[in-house]
Amino acid sequence: MNTIYPERKRLSRPLAMLLSALLTVPLLSSCGGGGSRNAAPPPPVDDTVNGRTVDNPASGNQPQAKRGLSTGQKVAITLAGAAALYYLYNRHKNAQNEGAQGKYYLSKNGRVYYRDAQHRAHYVTPPSGGIQVPESEAQQYRDFQGYNGRSTGRTLTDVAPQEAPAF
Repeated sequence: MNTIYPERKRLSRPLAMLLSALLTVPLLSSCGGGGSRNAAPPPPVDDTVNGRTVDNPASGNQPQAKRGLSTGQKVAITLAGAAALYYLYNRHKNAQNEGAQGKYYLSKNGRVYYRDAQHRAHYVTPPSGGIQVPESEAQQYRDFQGYNGRSTGRTLTDVAPQEAPAF
């Protein structure tokens, strides 16, 4: 024979409701939208104004021709426009860091960008004066616009990956 005491019956229902509520709190807080794990990155940032770079960190990163090289290697070629962007992309595409000195990406629309610590995309613009590159390194960019001051040639849309997200 089971007898339920009236004072236990009064306490058991509110206690059960309290425990149920406490068990649902972790479940509800883990489903909140404030986490950054599944959040999409913010929109890209274009650091250019009227085609000119505004504080482009890549512009201060110009390689200089190495001294002490043979006569054939001392010749420096100026890369500008698409050739300079493709050169910068190739130099940074395997970097491990974030930001301007980190990994560079080539978008589907043919623009080069990097991501900052907040995962925002920043478009890279070649320096207005171009980049001085040793002739031995510059040869692979000879078909691109901006190679040694040329205004004709390939653009980065010709080499852009088709599966990458467009920015």
